[in-house]
Amino acid sequence: MGKVLVIAKILPTSIEVDLNKIYADIKKALPSNVELRGSKIEDIAYGLKSLKVQLVIPDDLEGGTTKIEEFLSSIEGVEHAEIEFISLVRE
Repeated sequence: MGKVLVIAKILPTSIEVDLNKIYADIKKALPSNVELRGSKIEDIAYGLKSLKVQLVIPDDLEGGTTKIEEFLSSIEGVEHAEIEFISLVRE
């Protein structure tokens, strides 16, 4: 079974939302077959920031990246999540 690196961009519901809390909530609720490899907070505009997370998922994950977007969007404080990058991971 191979693995896939996914980079997702997460937008909060408002500028008041703590992106570090969103990251912690993702880490707590992450399915056991998904690995969180890192994160980065980026400025967008007018005080709005996004959280980018790097996830490694099995290449045969049922629902694929759609399930990842749905999972991330279900976290409290998340307005929208989208996949920005996908690549196979060589081991």
